[in-house]
Amino acid sequence: MEPVYIVGQTFDKTDFTVAPFAKGEYENCIFTNCNFSNTDISGSAFVECEFRVCNISLVKLTGTAFREVKFKDCKMLGMQFGGCNQFSLLFSFDNCILNHSSFYKLKLKKINFHNSKLEEVDFTETDLSNSVFDNCDLVRATFDNTILEKADLRTSYNYSIDPETNRIKKTKFSLAGIAGLLDKYDIEIEC
Repeated sequence: MEPVYIVGQTFDKTDFTVAPFAKGEYENCIFTNCNFSNTDISGSAFVECEFRVCNISLVKLTGTAFREVKFKDCKMLGMQFGGCNQFSLLFSFDNCILNHSSFYKLKLKKINFHNSKLEEVDFTETDLSNSVFDNCDLVRATFDNTILEKADLRTSYNYSIDPETNRIKKTKFSLAGIAGLLDKYDIEIEC
């Protein structure tokens, strides 16, 4: 099948587990209430697209490009973003469930996570400089050799970040979140 080039189209309630996904480039498209679960979207490009209330869990992303893409109210379990095309990679997440996903070794400067669940997400060796984690649950998320310089985690919770193995210069934390920087010492903190 030849790659497609689609501009400005809206996909509503499309089930790509039944109807085959046409690989290609999608520009200024909106996907609403679509099911991509376990779909192979490898090699496709999404430019200035929006995904709203979609199930995008466990999709195959090898070489997939996301440029200025917004995800809102999406279920995105087990996503392996590390395999994406990293050229101009830029996306944001609002009220999404990204549990068990991986951003391994990506440069995601200024990325925004808003009201999202990031349980057991892997941020190992990820550059998250100037990123914002607004009201996000980061329980058991992995931060190892992660660059968090000037990131904002003031309203997020349940994170455990080792200041000795991550770069946190000028990172913003709330007083309530300071305990997440001391987890490795197994100490008890009372307020």
